[in-house]
Amino acid sequence: MDPDTNYYQGPGWYRAEMAVQNPYRAGRTLLHFDGAGQKTEVYVYTEKVASHTGGYDEFTVDITDAVDKCLKNGQHGGRVRVAVLCDNARDLEMIPSGLNDFNLYGGLYRDITLAYAPAISIERLHVESIILPNGNATVSIRARLYNPAGLEDETTITLRMTDPSGRVLQTTTRALKPWRGSQTLSEVTIISPSLWSPSAPSLYGCELRLESIHGESRLVGRFGLRTYEFVKQGPFRLNGERLLLRGTHRHEDHAGLGAAMTDDLIRREMSMIKDMGANFVRLAHYQQSRLVLDLCDELGLLVWEEIPWSRGGLGGDLYKEQARNMLRAMIDQHKNHPSIIIWGLGNENDWPGDFQEFDKEKIREFVRELNTLAHQLDPSRKTAIRRCDFAKDIPDVYSPSIWAGWYRGRYTEYRGSLEQAMGTVNHLLQAEWGGDSHARRHSEHPDELLARAGDRRKLDPRELDFLLSGGQSAAAENGDWSETYICNLFDWHLKEQESMDWIAGTAQWIFKDFSTPLRPDNPIPRVNQKGLVERDLTPKEGYFVFQSYWSDKPMVHIYGHSWPIRWGEKEQPKMVKVYSNCSRVELFLNGESCGVRERNSQDFPSAGLRWMVRFGEGKNRLRAVGTKGGVEVVDNLEVGYQTQRWDAPARLVLEALEREGDIVAIQAIALDREGVLCLGARNFVRFGIVGDGRLLDNLGTSTGSRKIQLYNGRAIIRVKLNDGDSVVSVSSGGIPTAFLTLTQRTST
Repeated sequence: MDPDTNYYQGPGWYRAEMAVQNPYRAGRTLLHFDGAGQKTEVYVYTEKVASHTGGYDEFTVDITDAVDKCLKNGQHGGRVRVAVLCDNARDLEMIPSGLNDFNLYGGLYRDITLAYAPAISIERLHVESIILPNGNATVSIRARLYNPAGLEDETTITLRMTDPSGRVLQTTTRALKPWRGSQTLSEVTIISPSLWSPSAPSLYGCELRLESIHGESRLVGRFGLRTYEFVKQGPFRLNGERLLLRGTHRHEDHAGLGAAMTDDLIRREMSMIKDMGANFVRLAHYQQSRLVLDLCDELGLLVWEEIPWSRGGLGGDLYKEQARNMLRAMIDQHKNHPSIIIWGLGNENDWPGDFQEFDKEKIREFVRELNTLAHQLDPSRKTAIRRCDFAKDIPDVYSPSIWAGWYRGRYTEYRGSLEQAMGTVNHLLQAEWGGDSHARRHSEHPDELLARAGDRRKLDPRELDFLLSGGQSAAAENGDWSETYICNLFDWHLKEQESMDWIAGTAQWIFKDFSTPLRPDNPIPRVNQKGLVERDLTPKEGYFVFQSYWSDKPMVHIYGHSWPIRWGEKEQPKMVKVYSNCSRVELFLNGESCGVRERNSQDFPSAGLRWMVRFGEGKNRLRAVGTKGGVEVVDNLEVGYQTQRWDAPARLVLEALEREGDIVAIQAIALDREGVLCLGARNFVRFGIVGDGRLLDNLGTSTGSRKIQLYNGRAIIRVKLNDGDSVVSVSSGGIPTAFLTLTQRTST
């Protein structure tokens, strides 16, 4: 996230010395990688034991023989040195392409597990189910063994199945000779099963235990029972009933951590997606961790998961074999998750650039090959691609590129664009819509650009989406990137989707801001700012727009919690918007009622929950009260009002806002020559520091970037004092640099 230097891509070494004490006689010692980017080599001492290409799928390395050599004759005191080389250097014959709008992280960013297994063990457990016409379900349990020596010793398997309440449905025990490949171990009929759905994510349990003279191994899994259907040129049905897919997207990326997110952060992020009211998520643009899929199962989030064949064109044999292998791995490793309804085959494969040849027919042929392979591996699920019109007839489901109001046209053109796209394929699911917003930037007149959007020069439709700078339409190129505008765009799309009973659903791009090498000139450099929350999970205003449409939990939110000062003429009426799922909301200004409004989702903006009020100069108190299902919800907001007009910024001022322990929040503000706060200023500023402290920067957030565009004439950053004294600076071209001295006791 350094604004001045691209992120490092190349080799990185990880080393560890570990005690290896396999409890099984002639057992296997394994290293299980949940993910490693992007190419991996594994060494025991200096012996290379394995390599893997692919930055996102799981893989297991058997280090038994190499460990035995090291420990022979009691050498090394029972300890083994393991080294792992990860390399994310640019490689044209590897997916994903470096042309993608996200960082191709390297390194060990997910867990590695040292595991011991008997000589014959369970490698994989698959559950396959069918809902019968009478409502009952048949469930087949299949398993694959890990038996590298090809042993023939008899095994005893015990299979135990439980219902969502934990009650045992079946326990079976039988003797079997070791088998090769995948074998069906049990078939059972479940009478009147509990069906999995977003509102009731019922999960059955399955435990398989294998015993032999070599020891015991055990594998525990979960599964769900449900049916679904994409109606031809129509809606989506789950368990026989129409369900509007209300979705978003997820990249594996976080402030200060990159892809190496902790389990707790992943749980928090997925819970926020569910709390927003979403029932669907597309995992972009690669296989994600098993924890993410487990949480989707538990929370009730339907999933489109895909391989990272994205942009750049089509490479040679190595390139294509990696794509096949990653598709095989994704389906093999995640097949049991009831949340998954779509296997994604590719993304924006009409985007050339990596190879001299760009042959549409060859790309079609490979899409067709992957589509066939996916259906062979898993006949029960659908396939999809996003934005490759010349191959849209091949997969089961297609998503076109429709960015009404951002990369092209006005957001009021959304319905017409979607209607037109619906008629071109059998099954359409719109993935990726929305736009960028600079967190904490707001506007009194966010839609002025709509009036001039129609005057833009006519570009080839393909060009509009291909330009890496963000396109040529008014909003992306000339808009203010305010949260105010993007909330209106969200609001319009959501109210339109509610009235479209003929669509399967959509997925907004994207839930959280994320890092990218392609956007060094964005208001936060190297950040795709289309998230509903910032890169550290701080909600933007847009999060609450979605919650007001999608969530069942009572909520009320006055727009502008990160908008401390509004502006206008004295006594000028100003719109106050409230986002709420309550049927009626009352607004108060400085203790006086402004009236009650009734919610109507088709009354744009804010579903009719808006008031024109007259703020007094200085501080004003807003209070919104709503009731839903007998539960009262309240939101309070204090907002300033400025009537003084400002000129161009002439000087910067630094001030300490608050201190928490050893960390101080610093704010820079832009003033004109008369000392008036420049609330429309959008200059880039750069923070610096000398002394004992350090800036908490390179986080890719509105309060964690040393280079950043002002939001309404201000910018915030935090400083860790490190028990010492420092001088913080802020500079901007053509404006004198400002300084602030920080000590352990005072700020001056």
